[in-house]
Amino acid sequence: MKKIVLIGATGFVGSAILKEALDRGFNVTAAVRHPEKIELQDPNLAKVAVDVTSEEAVATLAKGADAVISAYNPGWNNPHIAEDTLKGYTAIINGVKKAGVKRLQVVGGAGSLLVAPGKTVMDSGAIPSDVLPAIKALAQVLYEQLVPEKELDWVFFSPAGEIKPGERTGKYRLGLDDLIVDENGKSSISVEDYAKAMVDELEKPKHHHQRFTIGY
Repeated sequence: MKKIVLIGATGFVGSAILKEALDRGFNVTAAVRHPEKIELQDPNLAKVAVDVTSEEAVATLAKGADAVISAYNPGWNNPHIAEDTLKGYTAIINGVKKAGVKRLQVVGGAGSLLVAPGKTVMDSGAIPSDVLPAIKALAQVLYEQLVPEKELDWVFFSPAGEIKPGERTGKYRLGLDDLIVDENGKSSISVEDYAKAMVDELEKPKHHHQRFTIGY
């Protein structure tokens, strides 16, 4: 049985990944700000309050784990979300390395995906201006913190343009840097299918030191 640490397990995506991992029998340490918000009860689940902006706290937490999945989000209502995203991921990446864990899987964003040669979703004008700084910060995590990273076996898993509650169909497409759209030009994925694909990647890694994406 694999032992994993899941950062941000109470969030929209994190909670779906938590359920998927537990359903498959993984031993999960859920690292969150408020463990009491996790209603799931499972013998393979440990709930831990941790400040993931502390490199030392992350290192202590991750020690002995087989992998770390990060769904870290400082909160969409946080006025400092962009700065805190960068600060948090600096601590997470350094803490995971300090713990001696090699595999880090990051819940990425769709903003940095390509919609045309040299043109990203962020460049397209499709993202509302109030959330754009946070989206750009997550893109910075990919470009400036992960891409140069050689020690960790990392992946940055970007969802489709729209991710929402739905069904776990198991029928989707995976890609690398291009936004996946259907025949009507729509880019979407259910959070349940996203979580399935994330845990599939954990069980049988097919991507290394790269971003990949998903969509119907």
